[in-house]
Amino acid sequence: MSRIYDFAAVGVGPFNLGLAALSEPVEGLEGIFLEQRDSFDWHPGMMLEPAHLQVPFMADLVTLADPTSPYSFLNFLKQTGRLYRFYIRENFYPLRAEYNQYCQWVAGQLPSVRFGTAVLDVTYDDGVYRLSVSGPGGQEVLLARRLVLGTGTSPYVPSPAEGIVAEAAADGSRVALHNADYLSRKAELQQQSSITILGSGQSAAEIFYDLLQEADAHGYQLNWVTRSGRFFPLEYTKLTLEMTSPEYVDYFHGLPQHQRDHLNKTQKNLYKGINSDLIDAIYDLLYTRSISGMVDTQLLTHSSLTAAQWNPAAGTHTLHLRHEEQGTSYTLDTGAVVLATGYSYREPAFLAGIQEHIARDSAGRFAVDRNYSAGVRPGEIFVQNAELHTHGFVTPDLGMGAYRNSCILREITGREVYPVEESIAFQHFGAPPAPGPGVVGRAVRGAENTAAPGSAASGTSASGISASDVGAGVPA
Repeated sequence: MSRIYDFAAVGVGPFNLGLAALSEPVEGLEGIFLEQRDSFDWHPGMMLEPAHLQVPFMADLVTLADPTSPYSFLNFLKQTGRLYRFYIRENFYPLRAEYNQYCQWVAGQLPSVRFGTAVLDVTYDDGVYRLSVSGPGGQEVLLARRLVLGTGTSPYVPSPAEGIVAEAAADGSRVALHNADYLSRKAELQQQSSITILGSGQSAAEIFYDLLQEADAHGYQLNWVTRSGRFFPLEYTKLTLEMTSPEYVDYFHGLPQHQRDHLNKTQKNLYKGINSDLIDAIYDLLYTRSISGMVDTQLLTHSSLTAAQWNPAAGTHTLHLRHEEQGTSYTLDTGAVVLATGYSYREPAFLAGIQEHIARDSAGRFAVDRNYSAGVRPGEIFVQNAELHTHGFVTPDLGMGAYRNSCILREITGREVYPVEESIAFQHFGAPPAPGPGVVGRAVRGAENTAAPGSAASGTSASGISASDVGAGVPA
């Protein structure tokens, strides 16, 4: 009889790699992890030397679920002789290249992870998912009772730029690319007379700063265009960080879908902003360069790309831009274009054979339940980083990966393998619960509260302390 795995996980990025590390010591649980790439390599096109994670080292693959795991970042440092150097550095934020090495170190120790193995299609038969795969040993069929989809996100190219990117791919003399290919194409970029970066997040800022440092040496003109009203810093205060919590996921998941969609549009600065230190470094470099004359660069805000085409006579790309606040249009000619326009989820083609097993919302997206299941039958198909519309901006946060994997393992095994935190925040994200009998100094839920001022029912205690002055979890 063919082996039937408890689950098959497709795609090995940080989230499914974390699941592999956390599931490895669980007795009686057998999973397999499939990745079409030949090895683990996390955003190689953006592995800039000084770039670091925007989350502390505790947001590694395992620590927030199991601090004793041998697959922690601190153990990686110890085993590779770097622990004291990291300690002396006194910086909680690992370098991006360092994090990539850490993940490669973990992947190399897990026999359940198969690289160079592509999933061709998936079907369902008698309670078992059948995965047709192609790997180093040829094609085979693997059987699993559950699926975990961790195929990740793909570079997003805005429709007005699709033409110039496709043409540049076909014509090696043109340079228009997504930032995912930045480092491999940097030398080509720097041969152009001018370079324009489109985007407003961390990647755009890192590329602008990197190119700005070498602009004088290569003699190119540099532009940075964003449709945002300004170059927004990433909001990183501690009460805001509490929103990366189980309670906020509970709150967000319980909202109506139209409200969730609205919040996702308005909360981008919570996870897509720029590190404030980098913004300051960019300004300081511009200031330093300006001492010897104005820097040949433009920073353009409120500007949306409406069209783009190649101008063969000038040998440049012409970008058609609209200043949204002024309602005016203008053009910008540039030798090269870098699209730091982010990533988006694309449903993998191999799911075509099991569509009837996937739950959908009214917009056709995965209808992901609170415990990360997107199957018609709960607990059969799980998703990693494909639930932004149901679970909110914490979805791509590395710090929530161990929590999500703890929830998934609880659903798969039927027991709490790793303690799943439910309450860590001091604040309420929704209306607070009604107080119990005899409780004073707490907010009262409902708009019909007409008790006299100063009474316990009005939310003010005899001492005059308003309920709004009393934090959740703090004695009144």
